[in-house]
Amino acid sequence: MADLGDWLVCEGVELVGMEATGVYWKPVFAALEGRFTCWLVNAAHLRNVPGRKTDVADSVWIARILECGLVRPSFVPVQEFRELRDLTRARTAVSQERVRVIQRLEKVLQDAGIKLTSVASQVWSKTARAVLEALLDGVTSPVELAALAKGRLRSKREALEHRFRIEHHGVIVRGLLAHIDGLEQRLDAYDAEIAIRLAPHQEVLELIQTIPGVGAKVAQVLIAEIGLDMSAFPTSAHLASWAGVCPGNHASGGKRRGGRSRPGPKWLKAALTEAAWGAVKAKGTYLHAHHMQIKGRAGGFKALGATRHDIVVAYWHIVHDQVPYRELGPDWAARRFSPEQRARRLTAQLEALGFDVTIGPAGTGPA
Repeated sequence: MADLGDWLVCEGVELVGMEATGVYWKPVFAALEGRFTCWLVNAAHLRNVPGRKTDVADSVWIARILECGLVRPSFVPVQEFRELRDLTRARTAVSQERVRVIQRLEKVLQDAGIKLTSVASQVWSKTARAVLEALLDGVTSPVELAALAKGRLRSKREALEHRFRIEHHGVIVRGLLAHIDGLEQRLDAYDAEIAIRLAPHQEVLELIQTIPGVGAKVAQVLIAEIGLDMSAFPTSAHLASWAGVCPGNHASGGKRRGGRSRPGPKWLKAALTEAAWGAVKAKGTYLHAHHMQIKGRAGGFKALGATRHDIVVAYWHIVHDQVPYRELGPDWAARRFSPEQRARRLTAQLEALGFDVTIGPAGTGPA
């Protein structure tokens, strides 16, 4: 990589373009970004004529279209947030793996005749862990196992009738418990490291959490995926378009043929979806009212997409202006299109044209 950088300097190169394919661009980008202006270009924008596919031909083609200004660079955050993005994505992957292991644990319990999920809200809890530890220690009496339960599970001893065999089920359960413990330790380590990385940005992190449905972990993912430099997105609409949470354009011959959204970053959209479901449950807010308004005429899926869009717009304004989330209220749509609001808007337009405007009730004008 160092030799490549030296050769580019000798050739007088100032702009380096590369195709965004998987993760193969990352080491090249990291090695050259300190010495050149590096552009990461969407592979779909670099399509060449079929039958001319070689590495050298691709390099020539990328150089030619960059020289002509026919492509735009993809958004790549600075190194600080790229590393933070790696941490949050790794934490999400470990959390998903933990869920899968717990599901496998539930299948083992079902095979042993233990119906914890039939009487408990979840298979992984303090009661479940205590029962499993007792089973591994050789306790077989449902009465003794029920004594370890908390709350209403104590009276449901029939759910703890089992055919658990230590020599078979015990081997699997012991391995799954060890795996879960290891995953939880990794999650704690990731949480601690992410908190350290975001300590300098604690103020804006707290501002982002004022958005309904956005908790601490979702706010961390939003910062990692989008960053805090809003100069990359001139308006909130640009950010929504990049995130893939706004309708696309597909019109030909004066006819609109659909508006499917672009895919967008999957890690960001997953976090936005989680935040949107949380915001929908916060009744008495603008996000809940807007969601229900769209759900009634377009369905739940599009309503959820609109809520994701609202959260992204709020994120842009909060980070750009360094202000907390401003709640518009559940009646914002009615107030926006009220006669008084329309009158104020029209009055402002007339005054901008240089007219003096006086408004009064109908029938009170000059004779």
